[in-house]
Parts: sequence; C-alpha cells; structure tokens
Amino acid sequence: MRYVALIGWQELVLILIILIFLFGATRMRGLAKGLGDSIREFKNASKDQSDDKEDTDEVIKKAAEKMGISTEGKDIKQILREMEKKTKQKN
Repeated sequence: MRYVALIGWQELVLILIILIFLFGATRMRGLAKGLGDSIREFKNASKDQSDDKEDTDEVIKKAAEKMGISTEGKDIKQILREMEKKTKQKN
C-alpha cells in the first residue's frame, strides 16, 4: 500500500508561522508582493507574445498579397513557402 503524504491546513499554518519568525512579517509581505508581481509580469508577457505572433502573421499575409500570392485557406508556412518559390523564380 502506498502512503501519500499530503500537507493539511495545520501544517501550512505551522510553516507560515515558522517563516514569519525567521524572516519577519514585513519581509514576508515584501516576498509575497514580489511573487505576485512576477506572476502578473509573466501573464502579461505571455499575452504580449501571442499578440506579436498575430501581428507578424498579418504582415506576412499582406506581403504575400503584394507579391500576387493568394492567402485564403492557407497557413503561414504554406504562404512562406510560396513566397520563397516566387523569389527564387525571379532570380
């Protein structure tokens, strides 16, 4: 039989009390605030990255259309391949 050690609320309270004694309440507040700020920045960066990808996709599609390449129903990889073929044909 496997025994899985779970931490209950009593253990968490004890750990929190020990941390407060070790670091002090003010420092613990600062650490919690820093952790919250880090999580918020991570979420914002993840959101910005997906926005940047959408912007890049639109730029690629516009460039392909200027080259006379149809972009309907094609993904970005297909569009890029066609753009590459077209530029090789011109050279």
